[in-house]
Amino acid sequence: MTELQIPFTAVLDNLFYAPTIPLAQLYRLTDMAEKDFAAFKAQWSEVDADRRRELVRHLVDICEENYLVDFSPIFAFCLQDPAPEVRVAALDGLWDDTNLRLISPIIDLLQRDDVLEVRVAAAQALAHYVLMGEWGQIAPTMTPRIVEALLAEYDKPETAVALKRAALEALGAANHPRLPGLIRQAYNSRNHDMQLSAVFAMGSSADERWLPQILEAMESDSDEIRIEAARAAGAIGSEEALPKLAHLAVDDNLEVALAVVEALGAIGGDTAYRMLVQMSQETHFARLHEAVDEALEQADWLGGSLDLMRFAEDDDEEDEAWEDEDF
Repeated sequence: MTELQIPFTAVLDNLFYAPTIPLAQLYRLTDMAEKDFAAFKAQWSEVDADRRRELVRHLVDICEENYLVDFSPIFAFCLQDPAPEVRVAALDGLWDDTNLRLISPIIDLLQRDDVLEVRVAAAQALAHYVLMGEWGQIAPTMTPRIVEALLAEYDKPETAVALKRAALEALGAANHPRLPGLIRQAYNSRNHDMQLSAVFAMGSSADERWLPQILEAMESDSDEIRIEAARAAGAIGSEEALPKLAHLAVDDNLEVALAVVEALGAIGGDTAYRMLVQMSQETHFARLHEAVDEALEQADWLGGSLDLMRFAEDDDEEDEAWEDEDF
């Protein structure tokens, strides 16, 4: 009997009560018929809390690997689960959801949930809606409510740093007059975690005004801040960051160097391409070759019209400068 031939009632019994979760049967929970979803919801409260958390976490993992599945009705249903770990997992599953009806319940969790981790996850889930607002994908009247809710939590004196960070990061893409000041204040603070979120927000803003701070952050003693700075440079997409990124490519921390590869792919253009090609050819960058190859394959260089012969010319003064000085 194939997985699709197993009666749905048996699938639920296996998922809810079998000694181990049959992962293949989790796919039966995508695009459920109304009667099947009703049966799912009717039994859900009887399932052990740890099992519920484990199930939702598996569904989140599947979504990250497979864009054809849709477990969003389950995630939305689980926003009201009595177990905070399940609510957090459900919010993680909704990080890129476009269902506008979820905005209100997520804001409600942000403002009223008793558990900090849930409120942090709610702020993180709202980031996508902020971005949608900036892209004009939701009504202009909806964005202010989301932004104001995040700002209100950020402004509360008693708000934990973890929630302030999540709120600031979620607000990164927002076109709000207060945001530059908040980012600058967080970056200039002595709190490492707030500085990290400030750099993240700089990248989310895609605003070149932050390039001086991002370039400065690339020289931080903190591995985490250097990683975030490289990613922010890629998000902003300015070639002015390339010299600093070239130096970071030889960073002792592998995650920093991988962030550089990611940034070069995002920035694109002739010079970034030349840097990636050079990295792919040198044994010194062997630890990055897989990531470099992926960046070269996935990038849409110059609309597919790149003249590869240009990069074979040894007399290209600009390319020589990259090769001799930066690598």
